[in-house]
Amino acid sequence: MDQTMLLNVEGVKKTILHGGSSELPKFITGTKVTFHFRTLLCDDDRTVLDDSKKVGVPMEIVIGNMFKLEIWETLITSMRTEEVAEFWCDVIHTGLYPIVAKSLRRIAEGKDPVDWHIHTCGMANMFAYHSLGYPDLDELQKEPQPLIFVLELVKVEQPSEYNRESWALNDEERLKAVPLLHGQGNKLFKQGRYEDATNKYKEAIICLRNIQTKEKGWEAPWLKLEKMANTLILNYCQCLLRMEEYYEVLEHTTDIINHHPGVKKAYYIRAKAHVEVWNEQEAKADFQKVLDLDPSMAKTVRKELMILHMRMEEKREEDRLKYKEKGLSLEREHRTSRP
Repeated sequence: MDQTMLLNVEGVKKTILHGGSSELPKFITGTKVTFHFRTLLCDDDRTVLDDSKKVGVPMEIVIGNMFKLEIWETLITSMRTEEVAEFWCDVIHTGLYPIVAKSLRRIAEGKDPVDWHIHTCGMANMFAYHSLGYPDLDELQKEPQPLIFVLELVKVEQPSEYNRESWALNDEERLKAVPLLHGQGNKLFKQGRYEDATNKYKEAIICLRNIQTKEKGWEAPWLKLEKMANTLILNYCQCLLRMEEYYEVLEHTTDIINHHPGVKKAYYIRAKAHVEVWNEQEAKADFQKVLDLDPSMAKTVRKELMILHMRMEEKREEDRLKYKEKGLSLEREHRTSRP
């Protein structure tokens, strides 16, 4: 083990555990680095919080992309490929670790790291404590403390050496990618490729949500991004309607309506989903809301209400015949069981 080295950064101490195999790489903006990490508490037991090797998936970040835990970029750029080093980091660098760790754990569990369909009012967030869903991270969030990061640099790729996915873009590039993804989603929708279209819409939504996290909630820049995201979510919901995922449609449209009650398209799409799951009164209420918001939709709403009426009549007739058949069947069973 090499002797302890102090980086030229306040609150960081580095110890090389295994030397690298080459010269220090060039870490220009856009360079993608792949590495394993292990996070430990600074207690007597050196308690392990997270270990990417146990999960089996290394971490990837792009240099210059404002990764939330900025200190990791600083640590990595001091390393050579195949180097293993231990970094003690003071609390000034570790405050955001619980939030980052939550996302990484969700990825490992096969969940969406960004709850892009969930909105939280910024003011409410200031006055309420929200659990991260992991007790150890909740504790660390309430009482920030120094941490130890053991990093192993696996691979360094220059910007021209890999295909950049949306997660690897900076905010300016993400914003430029959104209309392209939106257009691709619309084209796929017209072709009837609904699942492919949902993937494009979702990628665009995640781009917007990532940018939105850096804006103050409910202020003009945030609201502009929110409007763009809602448009994409509603397109996503239209795909889900075609894919018969009606309850997910109800979830997303209700979320939008709760936070933005004047979005006509959200009511219309939710009404269509209510029709498909036989929620007659809810569908009628949503269609009426569409009419209240836009009287020019009267013809369309009348047509939808006629369709709803016909569908409900058909269902009632089906139910009547079903119950009648069930009654006749019970009567036959009763007759044959008589002595």
